[in-house]
Amino acid sequence: MVELTKRVLVLCALPYVNNIPHIGNIVGSHLPADIFARFCRLKGYETVFIGGSDENGTPSEVTAQKLGITPKQLCDKLYKIHKKIYDWFWISYDNFSRTSKPIHHKTTQEFFLKIYENGFISEGTLVMPYCPRCKRFLPDRYVEGTCPYCGYEKARGDQCEKCGRLLDPDQLINPRCAICGTTPIFKETKHLFLNLDKLSDKLEEWIKSNKHWKEHVVSLALGWIKEGLKPRCITRDLKWGVKVPIEGYEDKVFYVWFDAPIGYISSTKEWAEKIGKPDEWKKFWKDKGALIYNFLGKDNIPFHTIFWPGMLLAHGEFNLPYQVVGLNYCNYEGGKISKSKGWGIFCDKIIEADVDVDIWRYYFTWLIPETKDTEFKWKEFVERINNELVANLGNFIYRTLSFIWKYYDGKVPEPKEYDERDKEFEEFIKNSPEKVERLLEDVRLRDGLAEIINIAIEGNKYFQEKEPWKDKEKARTAIFLSVNLCKTLAILMWPYLPKSAENLWKMLNIDEKIEWKNAGKITIMPKHKINESKILFKKLTDEDVERLKKLVTKPTPLEEIFGGENVISFDEWKKVDIRVGKVLKVEDMPQTKKLYKLQVDFGELGVKQAVSGLKGYYKPEELEGKQFVFLVNLEPKKFFGETAEVMILAAVKDDKVVLIKPEREIENGARIE
Repeated sequence: MVELTKRVLVLCALPYVNNIPHIGNIVGSHLPADIFARFCRLKGYETVFIGGSDENGTPSEVTAQKLGITPKQLCDKLYKIHKKIYDWFWISYDNFSRTSKPIHHKTTQEFFLKIYENGFISEGTLVMPYCPRCKRFLPDRYVEGTCPYCGYEKARGDQCEKCGRLLDPDQLINPRCAICGTTPIFKETKHLFLNLDKLSDKLEEWIKSNKHWKEHVVSLALGWIKEGLKPRCITRDLKWGVKVPIEGYEDKVFYVWFDAPIGYISSTKEWAEKIGKPDEWKKFWKDKGALIYNFLGKDNIPFHTIFWPGMLLAHGEFNLPYQVVGLNYCNYEGGKISKSKGWGIFCDKIIEADVDVDIWRYYFTWLIPETKDTEFKWKEFVERINNELVANLGNFIYRTLSFIWKYYDGKVPEPKEYDERDKEFEEFIKNSPEKVERLLEDVRLRDGLAEIINIAIEGNKYFQEKEPWKDKEKARTAIFLSVNLCKTLAILMWPYLPKSAENLWKMLNIDEKIEWKNAGKITIMPKHKINESKILFKKLTDEDVERLKKLVTKPTPLEEIFGGENVISFDEWKKVDIRVGKVLKVEDMPQTKKLYKLQVDFGELGVKQAVSGLKGYYKPEELEGKQFVFLVNLEPKKFFGETAEVMILAAVKDDKVVLIKPEREIENGARIE
């Protein structure tokens, strides 16, 4: 067991906000980080739990492009959805920030300039994939192809999800644009690089010094060191992101995997400002003795053991991670979770399901993939809830408290003589937190929960042996000890099942704060009045499960979420009738400052009238006799007594207005398809 210091910073990998979280996201970082942070607070450690949304770079820009909205629109709405989900799951972030905030942009730029001054940044040219159809450089994440190492056919240009190798797009076999499927061409472009090769020896020494890391994390990290580290590109040809603050790179932004981990620092800074102590963040990031725990998924291990620590070493003024809790994958009923295939459990649906949050937290804890991949199974879900949570933990608590309420007028009975079994059970209560504590400090969260269930099983066994229902007087000692075990269970439960732990604490009617140091102590004294007991956990019925299966396995499409923000379906698009028309005549409307009246020839559709605010942008002679593009199936509308039957289409940016017209002459009335 590693005895923790009194200052702990818990960091959860920042989720992309280009989609809705599924259970793999919850059990792969947020939930385990929350359980550990709650435990550290209970222990009395000075604990800060930090997270945030990863909003910059490729994922947001490309997803927004597909939806026909701005990256800001995308991130604003999905941040709120993510935050709502994590709040519903009782994920107890001290601060959950955004990488689109000014404090993050400023922190990232300052961090970069320090590395730049320290000589760990170099310039160079990079051969980048360019999609001739999309007419843009493709960030590595949006190039797909076959992995040259393992043959996985859907590897990305930054990493193979199957074998975990870090990649560059030009390494892929049969590369293709992930947006349109076109084979990209590779063009040279100037970029900045982090010189990881200069940091290789320090990184290797640091990795090997962490004897407390899990074996699979160490082996993965040392595997990349063995292959030989190379300079890693840290800039991208994008518009949405943190701007590079040096001359010659004004048109580029930082690679999302350069700026995202700096979000840990900027979010901690924001937390410090919120509590009115703007320098408090330094106690965790700069003072020696503070322990930093990173919780993240398997695909993030290379970035948190090589790339991010390399950045920290290059900077030279921040603490390195103490523990990298690299978790494996969570699957669903025999297959990989996939939103596009509707295969998995999706969190926006869970919060609509009318099932207590601790039911989910309990089973999801068993799914935390600490040493190997795990799998959500409906049968196992029901069995664990009904046979463990309800029948063991919930049953012991309810039978103890309801017995006090029913037979002792809600007052804890004074114990009688202790027999050997009572003495043994009292000793068990006092020692029960020790193993759970060791497991939690070692971040063995599933084993910790298993031990709590074992404690409840022992409580039920003792209760059953004592048969208090046979003799209420002789039962006083058993009930007295049992209610004290309920108090200990409430404390041990709190990291895992916080809502239920709080409800139990209220039923026990204890005024003192929930603290780990009070677990195992006999502190509920005779005549203490408890509140009326209620069932903490309800069994899942067949009807419940069938309802949940129908609800939580259907992801909400982004097109539906952004339905009011420029997103239309293909069926709706088919209803839009856009055609080429020739302007025959332009008349001024003297009663207005902006409007023209246009007569437009649409061939077989005839001549129709448009009213458009083009004064100040176009003269009548610039319009007459020329073809432009019009929306023709509009409901007629009157403007100053004139009827507009069609609408001329224009591109508008700030104060610029440019009309859309065909490249060359075409028959009037031709439809835009």
